[in-house]
Amino acid sequence: MSRAFLIVMDSVGIGGAPDADQFFNAGTPDTGANTVLHIAEACAEGRAEDGRSGPLRVPTLDALGLGRAVELASGHKAPGLDADPSGRWGAATEVSKGKDTPSGHWELAGLPVPWEWTYLPDTVPSFPDDITARICELAGTDGILGNCHSNGIKVIEDFGAEHLRTGKPICYTSADSVLQIAAHEEAFGLDRLLKLCQDLAPMCHDRRIGRVIARPFVGEEGNFERTTNRRDYAIAPPEPVLTNWVQDAGQAVIGIGKIGDIFSMSGIEAVHKGSDAQLMQHLEQQVNTAPDGALIFANFVEFDSKYGHRRDVSGYARALEWFDAELAKLLPKLKADDLLLITADHGNDPTWIGTDHTRERVPVLMAGAGTGSIGHVGFVDVAASIATHLDVAPRGSGRSFL
Repeated sequence: MSRAFLIVMDSVGIGGAPDADQFFNAGTPDTGANTVLHIAEACAEGRAEDGRSGPLRVPTLDALGLGRAVELASGHKAPGLDADPSGRWGAATEVSKGKDTPSGHWELAGLPVPWEWTYLPDTVPSFPDDITARICELAGTDGILGNCHSNGIKVIEDFGAEHLRTGKPICYTSADSVLQIAAHEEAFGLDRLLKLCQDLAPMCHDRRIGRVIARPFVGEEGNFERTTNRRDYAIAPPEPVLTNWVQDAGQAVIGIGKIGDIFSMSGIEAVHKGSDAQLMQHLEQQVNTAPDGALIFANFVEFDSKYGHRRDVSGYARALEWFDAELAKLLPKLKADDLLLITADHGNDPTWIGTDHTRERVPVLMAGAGTGSIGHVGFVDVAASIATHLDVAPRGSGRSFL
């Protein structure tokens, strides 16, 4: 029995979403955002020279069809991505009304989000009074810091020193349906932070706020750094998804990265966490040891968290080139009947205005499925295709492109 490796390159979009005009960054619609294209253009023009140099070099992804997928999705050719693909490739379009992690992953797993998410307003304060009061009650403090829209680096720079002085948690949100709480691992306590977020989550979930995220950090004023002990407390999918389909068939489902958090461990028996470099080691281990019939579902988040939101074009390019080199070493280790499918959950164009995700189509790149184009497909078709490969009956509206 064959195995399937479903790898999400978090935020590696390829432009062309037909409804991008309905999604915004700093008041500007996402029309024209294209993560891969604009990174490739910046590299070709010498605008991504920090820690790397020259054109974007991702020959392994391009050989699987990345350049062709960009052109299919957006009508534009990415400089330097002009390989004649030896893999099977296409572009996937999302229908869920969100450009966030749960929306993208749920739909890739076969379930478009069946409701409208609740988004917290871009005001100060951002949170309803009763949510703020509940945070204070759970944290044992007489107030919170932040209570605003921000990104995770800036909010720690702005409030980290005051947090150390007062012990009050730093609470913030973004354009996603999310409430994030940052606290110092040592001064506040990691376990205390995780419990705070876990206990707050049911109240937020009742209001269709998709995730409460613990954002621990360490260091001192002027030198704060987030750690890899992030934890997402997400709403569980309301219906069975790919992980459940495979597990219900008696086959193993192994998560790598934040997959377990995204799906609230539904249908997942084990999760391996860490930095993207550590996650790549876990993925290689699963290629070597995962049993027949297994689904290995991985998310590599640092494209998004370290480079997309920070609008760091050079950093994003370095991350793509690192991933490509690691993938080149991994592919020869696959078994003859394995399927490896690489995709993304949304975009995060580092050349775009604002700091939020961008609404884009995503690549579908496959090794172990022959060659040629699958054309335009839906996110839900990814789940149906993985299930078909694993000889598991797909559920829902997706159709296999294998």
